[in-house]
Amino acid sequence: MLFLVRHGQSEANAAGLVIGRTDSPLTELGQRQAAALGDALASRGTAACRILTSPLQRAERTAEAIAAAYSRAFGPGAVPPPETDARFVEFDYGELDETPISGFPRGFWEQWRSDPSWRPPGGETLGEVRVRVTAACEELSAEAARRDVIVVTHLSPVRAGVVWALGAGPELSWRLSLGVASITRISTAGPFGRQLAGFNETAHLALAGLM
Repeated sequence: MLFLVRHGQSEANAAGLVIGRTDSPLTELGQRQAAALGDALASRGTAACRILTSPLQRAERTAEAIAAAYSRAFGPGAVPPPETDARFVEFDYGELDETPISGFPRGFWEQWRSDPSWRPPGGETLGEVRVRVTAACEELSAEAARRDVIVVTHLSPVRAGVVWALGAGPELSWRLSLGVASITRISTAGPFGRQLAGFNETAHLALAGLM
């Protein structure tokens, strides 16, 4: 199974900012969400997994919390340390990074949704995110058919992974709502090829009172 996991709440998330490559740390709540996320994944009952992470610290700290949960469940060294894969870094908002969500002009989001090739100044397009995430998912697909592969990443790469799983276009990403510290599952085994097995799962947060 391929798990695409969004990191816990960051300081920028809590402040209502659009956040891309800025290296915003986890909040205290985000750290507790990461721990609950790790416990939920480790409770699956198998230590046969590999953990990958975006190079941004909000993802790295979440990945470390997941690895720690596996160590508690299965013993020290049960899983290898998280590996960095830059293809799962967040969308590059360029000059728009750290802009308050409420600070965009009227009609901005509608205009962007109508043109997936639009590039923020100094940033990247949704199509470029799709290319790098698709390449990474294709590379991991065979391994994920044999054992769990956990990727700790961000909003846009998870959406791109779902687009890959469904064979859809990048415009679908605008219709996918995704919470922090959520789990999305993609099955790559079986006769039907890749399938979206679960999306935006957050029951572990609700049980821990961390929504």
